[in-house]
Amino acid sequence: MSKDLQFGVSLTPVEDIVGNRLFARAADAAGLDLIGIQDHPYVPNYLDTFVLAGDLLAATERISVFPDVANLPLRPPALLAKTAAALDLVSGGRFELALGAGGYWDAITRLGVPRRSPREANAALEEAIVLMRALWGSGGAPIRFEGEYYSLEGAPAGPAPAHPIEIWTGSQGPKALALTGRIADGWAAPIASYLPYEKWAEANRIIDEAAEAAGRDPRGVRRITQVVGTITANEGRLRVDEGADPVRGTARQWADLLVRLGEEQPFTSFVFWPEEQALDQVESFAREVVPEVRRRLAA
Repeated sequence: MSKDLQFGVSLTPVEDIVGNRLFARAADAAGLDLIGIQDHPYVPNYLDTFVLAGDLLAATERISVFPDVANLPLRPPALLAKTAAALDLVSGGRFELALGAGGYWDAITRLGVPRRSPREANAALEEAIVLMRALWGSGGAPIRFEGEYYSLEGAPAGPAPAHPIEIWTGSQGPKALALTGRIADGWAAPIASYLPYEKWAEANRIIDEAAEAAGRDPRGVRRITQVVGTITANEGRLRVDEGADPVRGTARQWADLLVRLGEEQPFTSFVFWPEEQALDQVESFAREVVPEVRRRLAA
């Protein structure tokens, strides 16, 4: 995937298998670039995100799929790397990986995983990124890795994915954002209910500074904004300078907002989280919002 403009939609992994496929096919047919699948393994009536990703990749032709974001504490990184590479191979290079260090710890620990402090969670995330990239190599000496949380004792690399899988984070705190700037390929900005609108600019600044301090070009770190809401027929009153209100407005209002985010901040990818997983919302976003945003940001 290039660093050019990207547009996508978010999908909740409910048990409506046919509905999920129809949603994904609509996004694919409309020319969108990404489908993000929420990953909450502790929710009993949610399908496994990676199984669903494979099903949706098989049901589509060109769109890329990513976990939004993968729950790292519940998914050992060595097997996560193998799963990601396999999904990329069977789809012809249409899988990307977004990782979260852990959020709902009360729910996570009920599945038998020890609770981690923010420092521990960030350290584990950094180790996981290094470890997975090593495992995506091809050939060479067995990999030995000794970290505080993860280790490999002579594991062979492989399989290599079909394309260089990007690793994005869902970071929120300053230290996790700095980690993103240092080593990640991108930042899948948390929705406003996790990280309020007014904190997005500061988060991007932290990523920029950390990237520069690490000798990286900040523009090489993909920024993905994720916006919850509904595209409506009538104009709404948007409250997107602070807080976490969903965006409810016309396609023109949505386009104005995304253009503003792309001009005022370094966002180049835009993921629409419809409040209702409806096909007409996908169509409206792809047909009415995306072309206008592309035209104005390209200019």
